[in-house]
Amino acid sequence: MPEQAFIQTHSGQWLTLEQFPGVQILPLAEPVPEGSIHLLKLKAGTTIPLHTHPCDEYVYVLSGVVETGGVTCPAETFWITPAHTQQGVHRAVTDAEIITIRLGKMGIFDSAAEG
Repeated sequence: MPEQAFIQTHSGQWLTLEQFPGVQILPLAEPVPEGSIHLLKLKAGTTIPLHTHPCDEYVYVLSGVVETGGVTCPAETFWITPAHTQQGVHRAVTDAEIITIRLGKMGIFDSAAEG
């Protein structure tokens, strides 16, 4: 019988995402093949460029303020992005922490759209 797994996020192994300076990620689970549940820490001013995912994605702002697609999302904001929908630019207005659930492959990021 499978057992529960517990992750202490305050002492987990946070990884730096070199392609996105100012972003750290803590992988939590793979709910479906190639999908992910992870925490992201974003330093104020950090941007994640326009992108799409070939799957649905769900994001919850735990702390701070994130702006995405011109919408300001303070802590306790939840958004849903359907598969193949262009999203972003995500910008951390303040230091922020978000949890993201992606139900499939990562997708493609447009490095020319940063900013």
